[in-house]
Amino acid sequence: MPDAQQPTPPPGPTPDPAPGRQRLFARGSFLEHSRVAEILRAETTGGMLLIAGAVVAIVWANTPWASVYESIRDYSVGPSALHLDLSLGTWAADGLLAIFFFVAGLELKREFVAGDLRDPRRAALPVAAAVGGMAVPALVFVLWNLGGDGDLRGWAIPTATDIAFAVAILAVISTHLPSGLRTFLLTLAVVDDLLAITIIAIFYTSELDLTFLALALVPIAAFALLVQKRVWKGWLLIPLAVVAWALVHESGVHATVAGVLLGFTVPVLRRDGQEGPGLAEHLEHLVRPISAGVAVPVFAFFAAGVTVGGLSGLVDSLGDPVALGIVTGLVVGKTVGIVGSTWLLSTFTRADLDDDLTWVDVLGMSMLAGIGFTVSLLIGELAFGQGSERDDHVKVGVLVGSVIATLLATVVLRGRNRVYRRLCEEEAEDRDLDGIPDVFQRGEPGTR
Repeated sequence: MPDAQQPTPPPGPTPDPAPGRQRLFARGSFLEHSRVAEILRAETTGGMLLIAGAVVAIVWANTPWASVYESIRDYSVGPSALHLDLSLGTWAADGLLAIFFFVAGLELKREFVAGDLRDPRRAALPVAAAVGGMAVPALVFVLWNLGGDGDLRGWAIPTATDIAFAVAILAVISTHLPSGLRTFLLTLAVVDDLLAITIIAIFYTSELDLTFLALALVPIAAFALLVQKRVWKGWLLIPLAVVAWALVHESGVHATVAGVLLGFTVPVLRRDGQEGPGLAEHLEHLVRPISAGVAVPVFAFFAAGVTVGGLSGLVDSLGDPVALGIVTGLVVGKTVGIVGSTWLLSTFTRADLDDDLTWVDVLGMSMLAGIGFTVSLLIGELAFGQGSERDDHVKVGVLVGSVIATLLATVVLRGRNRVYRRLCEEEAEDRDLDGIPDVFQRGEPGTR
């Protein structure tokens, strides 16, 4: 009796023609590729909502009803006895963004425990690119603000990449770009988030109350114990998360760090050792729509509303070296940092650019990483204070830099997208011709 037909295994990454050499921007495993595609679809929706919230805020803040917008943003709610009588804008930055960073914590842990980044060789590229993509923009900002009217407190503002915004733009301009570039953008942003969280925790904590910080470890430890035992009861975990957030907020550390710490406690692998989504991926699936669909767009609405004051006001804002440092950091610094890091890795290690890609593709994706929004605006508020004149200049710098980066990336990636689309059409034509008898291809007499 013949053996039963075995199922065809899912396609894996393209075989490496040069064994022992790493391929930069190569496709990940089939399961990783499918998971990344699902995340990108979710981030695309969130990015569109983020853009909508920012546009509404900017338009509203530059109408005769700007005072109404400001009064809503500055309206305080919350228990004053717990020092939580915060403005709606602060609740969005400290509270809602904690949900965003919780998802970031889940994603970070999943990537380094079970994702393609658990392989140090695969992790080297996004880590190097993220470090270069943060170090060079910071250096550019510092050079603009040395001496004179400059202010170095905002050095970290142009270092962050807004993954939701970038993915939303990528979805609009791309239909045929290789999946390796999309995966790279996501993993780059994951590492970027980790570095941004570290910067916020270390450099933007003005006063530290160790008592409250120690107390915060109690609900975090209880949360960790429950999730490690796979106890998923919202009525238990959510109150613990809220208490941990409040204590971290009271300690002086930015409250969004609580979200990351809670995300790190969630186990990634299944208890039974079988393949399939673990608790971290399950929670990410549940919470990501709230983060992308509510938390980030609402934050964008309250953070992006800056009264420009027409063309003259825009020119005045961009005359501030802080704004200039942000714009050039996002547009030039990000591109130089990411492309330069990738080139150095390719030149001085056993790593080659994937055969399907060119350095123009890397350039376009690096420009897209210059879209800094959510975390950049947050760091700006932490550096200069919400509602201050310099904070307004920060918002102008972030918006202008992100728009310029978007336009430049669109020009490059749309051109590359046309190239890849043409190649796909030619391959499809060749496949069709392969199935036609030679006599029809030659067009001999008597054939149609």
